[in-house]
Amino acid sequence: MFAGKSTELVRRVERARIAGRGTLVVAHDLDVRSGAGRVATHSGLGVDSVSVADAAAIVPLVTAGLTLVAVDEAQFFGPALVDVVQGLADDGLDVVVAGLTVTFDGQPFEPLPSLMALAESVTRLTAVCVVCGRDAAYHVRLVPDDGDPRVASPTHVGGAETYEARCRAHRSPGRQ
Repeated sequence: MFAGKSTELVRRVERARIAGRGTLVVAHDLDVRSGAGRVATHSGLGVDSVSVADAAAIVPLVTAGLTLVAVDEAQFFGPALVDVVQGLADDGLDVVVAGLTVTFDGQPFEPLPSLMALAESVTRLTAVCVVCGRDAAYHVRLVPDDGDPRVASPTHVGGAETYEARCRAHRSPGRQ
């Protein structure tokens, strides 16, 4: 979180659009922080998107003329996103996926680890640790846990009010 993943996704979509390429931006309908039909960054940059309930709903949205499909907050789609992305890529589309690789408790957050293993190119971004200023590949939840962190739920959607970016040394909520 707070690493610029959505910013990079928006940047790549905008570059494709400048080049005249057909694009589709998809978000999960659990994420309504920017409002329906919009993927936005913490700094306010954004692009129009289509919100869907699951990975299978992406495929029918692909129409003739599209060359790039961008998926934001991929962790909300779960493991089913892997086959969808593979199918789109096998059909010749460029697919850009942004999402978290680890849960707030430091565990792998599917489908990102699987997607990274299959991707031709991976850009791994880090945030800034709020405790010490080092690179932060982790995030901690500031509110009580509500169950399995690997299963996306509406209560997992949040920003600075719910999560903090932390480095390895400070990834436990109590470590300062």
